[in-house]
Amino acid sequence: MRPWSLVSPASRGIGFAIARHLLRTTTAPLVATARMDLDKTKEELVAGLNGVDEERLTVLKVDVLDESTISAAAAHCTSHFPPTASPAHHLHLAFIIPGLLFPEKSPAQIDADDALLTFRTNTLGPMLMLKHFAPFLPRKSTPIDNSDADVLKGLPAIPTAAFMSARVGSITDNRLGGWYSYRASKAGLNQVVRTFDNHLRTASGEKAVAVGLHPGTVKTGLSRDFWGSTKKEKLFDRDWVAERLVEVVKGVRVEGRGKCWDWEGKEIPP
Repeated sequence: MRPWSLVSPASRGIGFAIARHLLRTTTAPLVATARMDLDKTKEELVAGLNGVDEERLTVLKVDVLDESTISAAAAHCTSHFPPTASPAHHLHLAFIIPGLLFPEKSPAQIDADDALLTFRTNTLGPMLMLKHFAPFLPRKSTPIDNSDADVLKGLPAIPTAAFMSARVGSITDNRLGGWYSYRASKAGLNQVVRTFDNHLRTASGEKAVAVGLHPGTVKTGLSRDFWGSTKKEKLFDRDWVAERLVEVVKGVRVEGRGKCWDWEGKEIPP
């Protein structure tokens, strides 16, 4: 068994923090993606991580608005992590987390172009990523030996594809309104996660699962406009959130598949 991990995108924000956390706490190869400045991204990801083998990290170009870049990245991974090798390579942990927010406060603020870009980034982007990277997840016939603690160090027991959702994507939890395109795109993503996990139930059985994640309000560029209106204790550091999300994924297991989980490990209703 030769597991590897994926974080897309990883050039900034939560993805950057998750990639650095995985470099520190796991031993498996890591593929990170960025839309540009690949060399700079790699340099920043490994900066200050003493003792980390930089050869474990590959940074590939991916723009979820351009399917050709996703296809090219997947082709690169096929050549470097062939799933037909013996022992087989397989994608063991994936964080697919592109995000864009236009916070419309009223219907009058809805802009068609902005809304379309939101859906292309938050919903269609992850769909295209799973289209090209789902084949790397284990199938029912994939032999997985969970007895090698060194190989699985820091990774979940069950190969997992995690997608960045949001609490505001919950229709049940929607009591405030607003944020039309963002809410709808994340609700759509939750449906994508559930549908993809149903596919994995058939294709992979209990050897791979998909989940959605809610990180809370994190001090990143995406939430910058809301830092001042967020209680200090509810505005999280990205490194802390990265650690929490990895721990949540490790704790979900088969019983929590296809659902959305927050940073505390609590289920968010659809």
